[in-house]
Order: sequence, then structure tokens, then C-alpha cells
Amino acid sequence: MSRTRVTVDESTIEFEIGEATPSPLSIVERKGHGHPDTLADHLAEHLSVAYSRCTHETFGAVLHHNFDKLALLGGACEVRYGGGQMLDPVRVLVNGRAAGSCGGSAIPVDEIIVETVRGFFHDRLPELDEHLKIELNVTSNSSPGAVHTDDGSSPERTKWFEPSSVEDLRERQVRIANDTSLGTGYAPASDFERFVKDLVDRFTTVNDFTLAHPWCGSDVKLMGYATTQEIDVVTCVPQKSSFVSSRAQYLENKETVAAECRRLAAERFPELPVNFRINVRDIPERDELYLTLTGSSIESGDEGVVGRGNRVSGLITPLRPMNVEGANGKNPVYHVGKLYNVAAVRLAQALHEATGDYAEVHLVSATGQRLDRPWRVLIRLAVGTVDTDAVMPLVMNTLNGFPALTDEILADGLVLS
Repeated sequence: MSRTRVTVDESTIEFEIGEATPSPLSIVERKGHGHPDTLADHLAEHLSVAYSRCTHETFGAVLHHNFDKLALLGGACEVRYGGGQMLDPVRVLVNGRAAGSCGGSAIPVDEIIVETVRGFFHDRLPELDEHLKIELNVTSNSSPGAVHTDDGSSPERTKWFEPSSVEDLRERQVRIANDTSLGTGYAPASDFERFVKDLVDRFTTVNDFTLAHPWCGSDVKLMGYATTQEIDVVTCVPQKSSFVSSRAQYLENKETVAAECRRLAAERFPELPVNFRINVRDIPERDELYLTLTGSSIESGDEGVVGRGNRVSGLITPLRPMNVEGANGKNPVYHVGKLYNVAAVRLAQALHEATGDYAEVHLVSATGQRLDRPWRVLIRLAVGTVDTDAVMPLVMNTLNGFPALTDEILADGLVLS
């Protein structure tokens, strides 16, 4: 192993060459599009994008906000073969902060939130259209650090969520890291990781399988354990009760899911035994089944919180480098918990393509330091030798690319994994 250190302005960039070696053992989890944690993640991101676009179109800048503490509290539901009914609504706790005005012009924050929440759930779980209770807990309170003195002036920080104009936004001059945090990425994804993502998406996104089987719910969760000799998968795939008339039909549908799992596994891993266990909590003789009205457990008691779901990679990979930052709902201009995670994944992929081997990237911020000059950058490469001067342009392109990344998120939203 060799180590090289490069200093660029305030940043210390370290390369560990020949050090990173991924484990041949793999544990991978993925939560589908209807899982409560995924719903919370994606809704928070929809809110950030909606607010950002509104303020950008109106004032020419994304005003300060964060919706990354959003939570969903499950309702109550009575499920029967062939139907069911909601008994209590799902509560949407929109927690966070957002500037409510700029230069005396009001921003319709509440209207943006309510419209976005209802539109999001109409697309994801239309059965909940009349069964949502939206609770707004959004303030314009400034962050700590504003010390008031007797000279009559107001600290700059007090204007963050009440700017007199967009020129009050510090990031108009220089983008500063909002927090001391980190972003983590690795590449390439393994064959098994790609399989887990594709398999869950097979049951939770609009495709030929879900269109042909409308009983398939979207609150899918998969845990996989893979070695070089075999693969074991435990997965839960709900069914929507309006399309299931009996216990026998539920069990028949469950076998359809199992057959699809086996078919896809045989295509990807023809040389390995792949074992599946599906809806293992089912007790058919007592009619205790993963049968839901909406296709999601959010209808009945379960909760969802931003940051508890899939990482930016779309997976939860405890044997890979990862962190617990919730990227969704954060401000796309300077929140390192969002930008550094996306950037780290992309830089790792670029380094993998350049070296032909495994790469890890860790971007560590210091609050108040320039966003484009992280406090520490750690790059770990599996390749035995590499010319660091040859790959430094990839690093600098990433660090200098945050304005373009913000524009990309504004246009398309964070890639919702």
C-alpha cells in the first residue's frame, strides 16, 4: 500500500493506493417505493424541489429551506378479501424550515407543501386520497450563532430565512458548507447489488409485471445474503386486497412472485443456487397475510422517517462504506449531506472507470468552509499503482462541479433511488 497527500487551498486530499478491497461476502437491503421510509425520503425531496423551483422562478435564487426531518405516521385500516376500508388517516408531519418571504414578498409555503403532498400520494398510493392528515411544523427560525449587540445592527445570520433580497444570501458570493458531515461512495456495484435493486423495482415500479398483476403492492422490502457459493434472499411483497378475493388466490399470487424471483435469479446467476423466502410472517390457516388495502404498511400503524431508507446508491449495504446522512429534502445549494453523497458516488464511478478497479471516496466537510474545498478528501483505490496526477483532474472536476449539480437537481430532482 502507498499513501499520497495533496493540498488544494483548504482541502487535504489523501490517496490510499492498493488498500481498498471489497469483501466477497455481501449483505444488501433495499426498500421499495411504497415502503414508509422510502415514501418519507421521496416526499421530502419532492417538497425541496417544489420549493426550490418556486423561489428560483420568483426571485432568481433558491431560498433557504430543509424538509429532511419529515415523518409519516401510519393510519388504521380494516382489510378484507376483495376490499377493506381506512379507519384512521395517515398523518404527514412536515417538519423543517423555509423562508416565508423575500424582500417583503410572501412565499406560499403552506400551499406549496399541501399541493405537493397530495399530488405525491395521489401518484404513489391513490387509495389514500381522502385519508391524509397534513400537519405543518415549518418555521423560519434562524440557526444558532447570531449574537445581538447594543450597536443596533442585526447579525447576518438572522436574515437567512428572512432575506431583504437575494443579495442577503451568502452563497451568492461563495458557497459554504452548512454542516460538518460527510459523503461516501464506492464503485462498481456488485452483480448481486444490481440484482437486488432490479428485483425490488420489478415489484414496485410500473412495468409489464405490475401492470399484468395489479394486486402487487409497492411496500416491498428485501434482505439478501450472498457468498461466492450461494445466495439467500428474504423478501416481503404485499398484495392489494381489492384484487384478492380469497386466501387461495393470495397463495397463488405469492407463488407467482416466487416464480418471477426464480426466473430473474436464473438469468443473472445461472451457476449459483439462489434461495428465496417470501412473506415469511404469513400464517395462512389463521388468515394472517401480507394483504393490504393500499399496497403499503403506512395504511396501518407503520411509520416512515427521512434517512432510514436506502442510501443515495439505492441500497443499504452494511459491509460497504456508507453513512447515515438523509440526503432527501436538504437544500440542493449547500447542504453537504446531499451534495457530498451524490458527488462521492459519481467520483467513485469515474475513478473506477479510470483505473479499472474498485474505488472508494469519502468527502468530509467542516462547517463554514468552502463547499468546493472539503476539509478532508479520502480516496481509496484497489489498484496497485496509479499516477495521482493523472486522476487529480477527476477529483477537481467533481469539487468544482457543485453549481452544476445544484442545477441538475433543480431540473430533475435528486435521483430517487
